[in-house]
Amino acid sequence: MAALLMLLPALALPLSAHSEPHPSQAVHAEVHAERLDDFINHVEDSNGGIGSLSIFKDGREVYARSFGQPNLPGVAYDESSKYQIASVTKMVTAILAFKLIEDGRLRLDDRLSSFFPDMPSSHRISIGNLLEHTSGLGNFAIRNGQVWVVDPLSQDDILQEIRTQGAAFEPGERVAYSNSAYFLLRMIIERVDGRDYHDIVAQEIAAPLGLRNFASTRSHPGNTFKSYAFAGQWRQIKDIEYTNVIGVGDIAATTHDLNVLITALFEHKLLHTETVEQMQPRPGGSGWGRGLAEFTYDENHFFGHGGDVLGSHARVIYNPADDVAIAYATNGERIPTNEFLRTIVEIVYGRNVAPPAFK
Repeated sequence: MAALLMLLPALALPLSAHSEPHPSQAVHAEVHAERLDDFINHVEDSNGGIGSLSIFKDGREVYARSFGQPNLPGVAYDESSKYQIASVTKMVTAILAFKLIEDGRLRLDDRLSSFFPDMPSSHRISIGNLLEHTSGLGNFAIRNGQVWVVDPLSQDDILQEIRTQGAAFEPGERVAYSNSAYFLLRMIIERVDGRDYHDIVAQEIAAPLGLRNFASTRSHPGNTFKSYAFAGQWRQIKDIEYTNVIGVGDIAATTHDLNVLITALFEHKLLHTETVEQMQPRPGGSGWGRGLAEFTYDENHFFGHGGDVLGSHARVIYNPADDVAIAYATNGERIPTNEFLRTIVEIVYGRNVAPPAFK
């Protein structure tokens, strides 16, 4: 069960495509729209998934497509229907933390003990450690080997689980994806800012960027897809309780709004140039930065984030060299999300792909 969640570490690794190298070429998503449609038509006609794809080039949307929704009997949807983006939320939380850092209200070297002195290694863990997954803290979403965040919990319950799990290593010793770190980081942001997370997201992210379909769970976003699994037909499944993962994996959004967000980030509309650079992974490192991960496909390097819960999955990635953003979200996965995204990148960059087979 744990391997199904990017709220959990198993899928929280940078991607690396394994096709043969190709010479670099310009990106023309409009030119390849027919091939994108062919691929997605095949997925939809095969009952191979449910989701939405958006591609931006030079700051504007050049391709948008939803698919599979007609295979959900009785489910109403429209272009503003949102998907749970899971741990892509962490990118937002990191942006909000860096906004406080730019304002001088928080520092990367501030210690966890200033906010939660009773947490493991709190006097040694810094804000920077929380952001870059080097804190040594664990994954509160798994307790005794089971996902236990499927029903409402109190913050005290979760904080106690973080204490109980302790720290697996000394801060800065290595990188290990940590949901617990981002849970604490969200609470620190709220304490320093003085507003609840959902209000900060609405006022500091959604409103300035004009995101109409982008909200944290306490804003009660409507028109949001439930999660489905396929067994001869699509059946709704129970996913996690999103109030348990505020700031960690709770935001709902459209793929269009995800691309607006990541494009604005790299156009420095949210943070200064040097701050966005601090968010990115270090060359030759683990592939994890402070809120951004690296996604590499042959010679094409993207930055962004991914997220997976029990039935919903999301990716948003941006290639600074080409000014290309790709956002994908699914609430019914039959092709592994990483493989789907790799195929989309291959098509966008003019490469041949084989259609997937479905049993």
